Amino acid sequence: MIKKLLQRVFKSPKKPASTTPVHSQANIERIPAAVHRIDRRLISNAAIKTTDALQKAGFEAFIVGGAVRDLLLKKRPKDFDVATDATPEQVHRIFRRSRIIGRRFRLVHVMFGDETIEVSTFRGSHLAEAGDAKVTDSGRILRDNVFGSQEEDAARRDFTANALYYDPSTEEVLDFHRGVADLQAGVLRMIGDPVTRYREDPVRMLRAVRLSAKLGLKLAPETERPILELAELLHDVPPSRLFDEMLKLFLSGHAIESANALRQHGLHHGLLPLLDVVLEQPMGERFVRLALKNTDERVLADKPVSPGFLFAALLWHEVLLAWKKFEQQGNKPIPALHMAMDEVCDIQAEKMAIHKRYSVTMREIWSLQPRFEQRAGRRPYSLLENPRYRAGYDFLLLRCESGELPNEIGQWWTDFANADGEQRQAMLLPDTAPRKRRRRRSRKPSSSAAEE
Repeated sequence: MIKKLLQRVFKSPKKPASTTPVHSQANIERIPAAVHRIDRRLISNAAIKTTDALQKAGFEAFIVGGAVRDLLLKKRPKDFDVATDATPEQVHRIFRRSRIIGRRFRLVHVMFGDETIEVSTFRGSHLAEAGDAKVTDSGRILRDNVFGSQEEDAARRDFTANALYYDPSTEEVLDFHRGVADLQAGVLRMIGDPVTRYREDPVRMLRAVRLSAKLGLKLAPETERPILELAELLHDVPPSRLFDEMLKLFLSGHAIESANALRQHGLHHGLLPLLDVVLEQPMGERFVRLALKNTDERVLADKPVSPGFLFAALLWHEVLLAWKKFEQQGNKPIPALHMAMDEVCDIQAEKMAIHKRYSVTMREIWSLQPRFEQRAGRRPYSLLENPRYRAGYDFLLLRCESGELPNEIGQWWTDFANADGEQRQAMLLPDTAPRKRRRRRSRKPSSSAAEE
């Protein structure tokens, strides 16, 4: 009785508006568990609970996209998305701990403890007359709050390998565009006409190259061919979206391969200043590649990674060049460093909006570097107490490993941090810095003298 009541309360008699008929069963390849062999132990319990609750309320619900792709590749997905025919409002009513987000397309975040499952309603075509959609003259989609059928939803996804739906209740994989066959062949293929799809969203070009490098898949010829010609479309992409995509690229665990692939496809020079820095500066190439290598190793080992530290490393040699320039103009070293930091951050902000929480970390790490060369008096003790000391110290070791600084400096700080009080005192270098002259106070005239 209770279950039937819940279904009547949460189930709307109207499905989301669709511009085409319900999908034809003949277009779907249904792959049973005995064939796809997905390991259910790799599936998030929160994702299963989400699909289960939606199905019990009378809706269709599937784990979808990159999570299914990774499961088929025997990888543990980092994130799980769910697609359903329920509207965002209906999803929100079913899950007490949920919220509706998004402007371009509304989604629901469903929270289970510290895990969040993203739930989207099946999407329809942005070309439909009905619905909330907006497109630029160049074809780029600005907003597409258009609901549709599952078949339309599959057609709206970018690559065949991402248009896969897994039903935990039946353990079937629904494949609309032969994505499983492409995965087995080691191919990443765009759904539909690649030129049209890239014009709709130029970030798809970055995603194609990144996923190809990350998954070890070869781009299909028709998917790869238009990229170089359409690269200029990235100029119209909002800086915040470019930053998010760069963050995914550098934290993919395959940053070096991805950066090289972007250069190969002409998706760096003049379009993404950060990639110009990574790929086209011989002075700091070893430093940058060491930073990317260390980041890849930490990501693949499931260790925490600081984006602020990574971006500080990628831009450091740009800061060094600007720092030297401002010193040559007659500025003192520390003010010149801060002027250099401002200039480099402003240049990056023109194309890519680095989040403030990361830019603050970058500046703190950079500003600590001159202090590591001060190894006399009380200065080393105060630096050890700085909240950003550890990040600055790791950055220093990277500079030493790349050959920018003598290894002796990094080793001195390692030994100093591990030494006791007397040992530290013995390690201090002679203080050769010029002492500041104390200003003499002018003596006030005595009251008696004033009276005379």
